[in-house]
Parts: sequence; C-alpha cells; structure tokens
Amino acid sequence: MSSPPSRPRRPSALTVLGVVLLVLGLSCLGYVGYQYVGTDVVAGRSFAATRQELRQQWQDVPAAGSATTSKGSRPAPLPGEAAALLRIPAFGSSYEIPVREGTDLDVLAEGIGHYPGTAAPGEVGNFAVAGHRVTHGEPFRRLEELDKGDEVVVETATAVYTYVLDEAPRNLTVTEAATWVLDPVPGEPDQKPTRALITLTTCQDLFHSPDRSVGFGHLESTTNK
Repeated sequence: MSSPPSRPRRPSALTVLGVVLLVLGLSCLGYVGYQYVGTDVVAGRSFAATRQELRQQWQDVPAAGSATTSKGSRPAPLPGEAAALLRIPAFGSSYEIPVREGTDLDVLAEGIGHYPGTAAPGEVGNFAVAGHRVTHGEPFRRLEELDKGDEVVVETATAVYTYVLDEAPRNLTVTEAATWVLDPVPGEPDQKPTRALITLTTCQDLFHSPDRSVGFGHLESTTNK
C-alpha cells in the first residue's frame, strides 16, 4: 500500500520577507544606478542633439540686430528653450553645454539653466545660470576647480561672449535662499548695473545639498558673428 503524497511545503514568513527585501534592495540599487549613470547617458545624448540643432538654426536663420542686446531687442527664449552654448576652456575643448531658459528640474536635466529675469548673455546686468554637479550630465561637477581669471565662453546666434571669473566658486558658499547672488549687481540691490556680469551656481556638495557654490565674473570681450 503506497503512502499518501506529501503536500508541498509553503515558504515560511521569513523566506517571503527575505525575498521582498531582496527585491526592494535590487530596485533601490537600480534606481540609484540610473540616477548616477543612466541620467548622464540620457543627458549626454540630449546635449549633443541640442548643440547640433542650435548650430543648424544659427546657419539657417541669419542673425539680426547687434550682438550686445538690450531687453526687448530680440524675443526672449521660451521656458525650457535652448538659446546659447556655454564653454569653459579649463574643462577641455569638448566641453560645450546648452543653456536653457529656466531652472526647473526638468530643464536642468537637459542642460545649464538660465535664471529667468536675469540678464541675457552679453547684456548689461547679471547673466546668472545654474547646473547640476552630479547626475543629468554633471555639467558643473568640476565648477569648484575653477580659479579667478578662468574664462567662461557663451555663444549665441549673434555673438560669442567671453567672461572672466572674478571669484573662484569654491570660495563662496551660500544657502539656496540667498537670492542676492542673482541681483543685477550681486549684493547691491539698489545699485544700477553698468557692466555685463556672469554668475555660476551649483550644489556645494556632490550629493543633494541646500548650499550653493557661487562664482562671479565679468564680460571681457565680445566677438560678433
């Protein structure tokens, strides 16, 4: 007489818990991996495509008006729109990042962001920009390596503007609430600007931080196209 078939053993609660924790752990690792590697790949492709699109636009549509603009002389870029390319020679000849209008997270995921309300490239006032230090292409990862006297080159449809840093970004750290760095004359809210300035901002730490590293500079030269 044969013995009755044995019932399959159900997994214990500890086994189920272990599997759940393993799946959660792998999911977290995947998310972190995408943030620190995957977003860089996606952003790099976006940077390259935008550079090509901008250069094609600049070739197809002759630039009108003078290179040194005043507010209202040319249509302002729409939110998220790229209208310039930013180069930092100290970072190598291949460093060229699109500058997009706005500083929302979705905008910064595809380039360097121009603070709305601040001056346009080459304009008298403060051309202020922000960029990620990690993830999304890491455009400002090496910002704190810059020194006083380093150049920042901004190219638009009409001109190439060369700024020179007056202050190394590693020497100034502010909180994210310190909006005075965006003033037309940083730190002098009542003073009328008389020259073209640039302000570069990024997270002070490699990981998420409420503090910002800030570099200031001035327009050194303009080359009309």
